[in-house]
Amino acid sequence: MSSQVFTEQELTQIRADTPGCSKVVHLNNAGASLMPSIVADKTVSYLKHELNYGGYETAAKYEGEIESTYQYLARYLNCQADEIALTENATAAWQQAFMSIPFEDGDLILTSASEYASNYIPFLQLQKRSRIHIKPIPVDQFGQIDLDRLAGMMDHRVKLVAVTHVPTNGGLVNQAAEVGQLTRENGCWFLLDACQSVGQMLLNVDDLGCDFLSGTSRKFIRGPRGVGFLYAANSSTSKLEPTILDLHGAQWKSISAYSIRKDARKYENWEFNLAGVVGLGAAVKYMLDLGPERIWQRIKNLSDHLRNKLALVPGVDVQDLGVVKSGIVSFTTPLAAEKLKERLHLDGFNVSVIHPSHTLLDMEQRGLPHMIRASVHYYNTEHEIDSFAEQVRQIVDTN
Repeated sequence: MSSQVFTEQELTQIRADTPGCSKVVHLNNAGASLMPSIVADKTVSYLKHELNYGGYETAAKYEGEIESTYQYLARYLNCQADEIALTENATAAWQQAFMSIPFEDGDLILTSASEYASNYIPFLQLQKRSRIHIKPIPVDQFGQIDLDRLAGMMDHRVKLVAVTHVPTNGGLVNQAAEVGQLTRENGCWFLLDACQSVGQMLLNVDDLGCDFLSGTSRKFIRGPRGVGFLYAANSSTSKLEPTILDLHGAQWKSISAYSIRKDARKYENWEFNLAGVVGLGAAVKYMLDLGPERIWQRIKNLSDHLRNKLALVPGVDVQDLGVVKSGIVSFTTPLAAEKLKERLHLDGFNVSVIHPSHTLLDMEQRGLPHMIRASVHYYNTEHEIDSFAEQVRQIVDTN
């Protein structure tokens, strides 16, 4: 299948907007994408103004652009701007949401079998402090959430269903909207980790049915590092109290009383990376102008092309799961993953390594070692992918 979704002229402009495209073949977009120049320019411009005029004064000058970031994210997710909170990263956003849920002894957390370590560790922390229970949701024949089994697990004990939409290791796109339908029917909380799906595909929180959604700037949205965000639905989360509050999320009313903000910004702290926030806003606008549907189609086409090419390389085993597959491609070879990554880096190809401890349930169940993760984005080309697969073949052949 051709990956042609953007015209040649559009793709040429996109790559011209991305200086890194002339330096490397960047297949580490699930780690951090190459930023467009406009994103870096906005971020640096903010810092330069702060250098010359002061931090608080710069924040006041850029207030409109800061507020626009909330508006752009709300437009992307199809929600209200007051349902968006900005944080220092996606993990902070996820944890703020998780820790605000009022768990009681006997409560049950259902989670995906491909859950990320930064999510599962807080489950274990909570379990040490209280008598809650954690159960992974079984997978179907394609490695994705088994919806029938999930429906059978739903009862009054289930306080939270926490699912990673697109796991960090390979291919899989979990059926988040179907999970959301089940949680609505059961009346429990639904926390969706969309760290790897935001920027890849069009997301609509009404369709997803989640109470919370956490995301990051640096991955497929192509924003700067050090910024994340949280969607918190007004309809279901307005009465929750974050575990961490400061004078931004709450107001000190008297010596013994405080009042909490009514919007999602109660999950924020007073101090965070405002230069990064401005950069995030520029990145979301750039994405919206291109069109999330077109981005998603090109990513799917390019990742399918990569899987097909790698499948032809002797000694390479593609380890991806799911009926619908994302832009994250994971594979193993006889060569140690770290060594292969280093060799590819020397040849101008950026990839990353997935460690078994990152998604322990899935990796142990499948008996997988460290894997190479190659993640495409819409600015990559078929020629880059062909060159990458050929380079993998040559390295594997000589070792």
